[in-house]
Amino acid sequence: MKVNVEIDCTPLEARQFFGLPDVQPMQTAVMDKLQNQMLDNIQKVSPEALMQSWLSFDPKFAERFTDMFAAMTGLGTTRTSDKK
Repeated sequence: MKVNVEIDCTPLEARQFFGLPDVQPMQTAVMDKLQNQMLDNIQKVSPEALMQSWLSFDPKFAERFTDMFAAMTGLGTTRTSDKK
């Protein structure tokens, strides 16, 4: 004998029927916190923030970057004072 039972209910109704806890408030709180952290971290990887952190690492980095870019593109010449 084969019996098929088909129940039409929402996930919330099924959780309530089986006595499972309602996790919607916790899920909403976690998602809000995650969204806030992601928005904060996006500011840290903006082009301005990256350049600021790179330039603060080495004071002559801007000059070296300019020289490297000019040498790669062939649009300018490098300074001869750095060469020995």
